[in-house]
Amino acid sequence: MLLDFEQPIAALEGKLREMKKLAEESQVDVSEAVKALEEKIKQLKKETYSNLTRWQRVQLSRHADRPYTLDYIAGLTTKFIELHGDRNVRDDKAMVGGFGEVDGRTIMFIGQQKGRNTKQRQLRNFGMPNPEGYRKALRLMKMAEKFNKPIVTFIDTPGAFPGMEAEERGQGEAIARNLKEMFMLKVPVICIVIGEGASGGALGIAIGDRVHMLENTWYSVISPENCSTILWRSWDYKEQAADAMKVTAKDMLQFKLIDGIIKEPLGGAHTQPEKMVSTLKKHILKTLDELEAISALERINQRIDKFSNMGVVQEL
Repeated sequence: MLLDFEQPIAALEGKLREMKKLAEESQVDVSEAVKALEEKIKQLKKETYSNLTRWQRVQLSRHADRPYTLDYIAGLTTKFIELHGDRNVRDDKAMVGGFGEVDGRTIMFIGQQKGRNTKQRQLRNFGMPNPEGYRKALRLMKMAEKFNKPIVTFIDTPGAFPGMEAEERGQGEAIARNLKEMFMLKVPVICIVIGEGASGGALGIAIGDRVHMLENTWYSVISPENCSTILWRSWDYKEQAADAMKVTAKDMLQFKLIDGIIKEPLGGAHTQPEKMVSTLKKHILKTLDELEAISALERINQRIDKFSNMGVVQEL
């Protein structure tokens, strides 16, 4: 899958393949030309990905080949036991979680999961959890707290499921309860936006001691397309909406809404997933070391203060 701004790079890579094939078939030495073209491609990639617009980063966050929650869990853990159900309605496949072992350390992983093909997307409801998904997430967080295990959440959702049945089963209450309960968890909580971070659907598992975003992700109360639809009655202004809302990791860090940005491989996490997993693993373990050195009460107070200080209040 190629995005619009990646077309020039793909064209040069195609020429490079043709040049190498020609060299093999004709036994002609084109090593200098190949080297020059490789350098040109490398330079073009650097220029392209270091100057992406906000909308282009939104596009990258949705790339079909981008690693999802279960991909990261599989890469990070040597043992993983997925836990199912909210003990009330059913098991929501859009929200996954369970205990995983990372370098001998047991961690509770929770995150939204999308699908790779049509069948998987239907099963996972396009990564949009129902109320039972958020209740399952809370059940697993409480279990982690009971056994004194840290929690890592992966956020990647276009939003909580907006269907009537979800509202009838208490979608708003389920997310609100998660927000309240996550503030008071006694164990370390790390939240990482790995793709899309939309609305309360993302926030429902995003209250933590440290909130980080991968470089090519977005986090906002609404998607650029839906913002465009509301303000301009058309999706055609999604790029302007993305710029106006300032949805990127860089914007969020500037506004002090997150604690840091995790750098991705050149071209996005999907270009070198193993490298991305390795970077994420180092980051998680380092952050856990920092958090576990702080007492539970101090972590809770810092967590509350951090989120209470967000935003601006003007008294009239």
